[in-house]
Amino acid sequence: MSQDKKRVVIKIGSSSLTSMHGEVSRRKLEKLVDEVVQLKDDGHEVLLVSSGAVAAGYRKLGCLERPSSLPEKQAAASIGQGLLMESYSDLFLSHGYMGSQILITRSDFSDEDRYNNARNTINVLLERGIIPIVNENDTITIDRLKFGDNDTLSAKVAGLVDADQLIILSDIDGLYDADPRKNEDAKLLDKVHEITPEIEAAAGDPGSAVGTGGMKSKIDAFKISMASGISSFLGKANTPNIVYDAVYGNATGTYFETTTDSENLDQKKQWIAFNSGPEGEVIIDHRAKESIVEMKKSLLPMNVHHVKGRFEKGAVVRIHDLDGDEIGLGVVNYSSDEMEEMISLTEPELESYEQAAIERKDFVCHLDVALPVGV
Repeated sequence: MSQDKKRVVIKIGSSSLTSMHGEVSRRKLEKLVDEVVQLKDDGHEVLLVSSGAVAAGYRKLGCLERPSSLPEKQAAASIGQGLLMESYSDLFLSHGYMGSQILITRSDFSDEDRYNNARNTINVLLERGIIPIVNENDTITIDRLKFGDNDTLSAKVAGLVDADQLIILSDIDGLYDADPRKNEDAKLLDKVHEITPEIEAAAGDPGSAVGTGGMKSKIDAFKISMASGISSFLGKANTPNIVYDAVYGNATGTYFETTTDSENLDQKKQWIAFNSGPEGEVIIDHRAKESIVEMKKSLLPMNVHHVKGRFEKGAVVRIHDLDGDEIGLGVVNYSSDEMEEMISLTEPELESYEQAAIERKDFVCHLDVALPVGV
């Protein structure tokens, strides 16, 4: 794409799409679609990560309130997802644009082949001028395989497609230095270049009974996008022209931008850090820790102290030091059985193993990127 054209991922939450009665709000959808169309007319590529399936469907299921049980939520989502997509499709078609549905589960991202396939599919859609509309596949996903919320999903999708910008629309008009609902002196932060402990401490609880993601989930999403080198924005969904203005840098809200000297993760390291699902642990001594962290060298077989768990060659594992502190994540070139065998060998015997235990290019250090808890 040309320098002035962007690939933009926009995430919008349930509370920003539904009426006070829990139904999909045609007015709110029209506002969002109109702003997306403005961006498309300007030549930008746009991908939507849209919540709202459960909120749109639970009344049609016969529930008076948003259901709490998993089967009812999933049944509501199966109704609501169709209603949501029908509304999006009709509105985009009225402007001459086509929308497409992408339903994703966490396991689609944890398998590297499926992750790459998802990227290829979405890239084709974007390059053909289609507007992909992404949501978690709530009708079948079990809790332990969920992304947790669409804030996290949107940041991972932004990394997946090498987006230029992530826009998260919410019912709050940006990030404050304190909870504005509790502190009337709280100040809106215009720009954030680093997620500090103070910023994390100021993150509040969910502000809406309709949505699931609070400020904490948004902070975690911005950790992911910033580590991936993606500029991000948080603003209030009902603000006039919020999406269009955010892309052009004129919106009221909070812009999250990394500094030029920040280390951005490439596609492989993004997958390792945020999507892979570690399968075991490799414990290394302090000399090896210094080598892999400070000297940025690969982890050699002779530096593996012991292993925990069972894993095969090519798996992602957590790397710990002897004190139990987690150093980072990496892709192993040997199975757990092979590594356990290596531990009992002498250095001359280990020389026959030509590959490193973990190549430095396949290692993500926690000092390079602040990983959100639970990714």
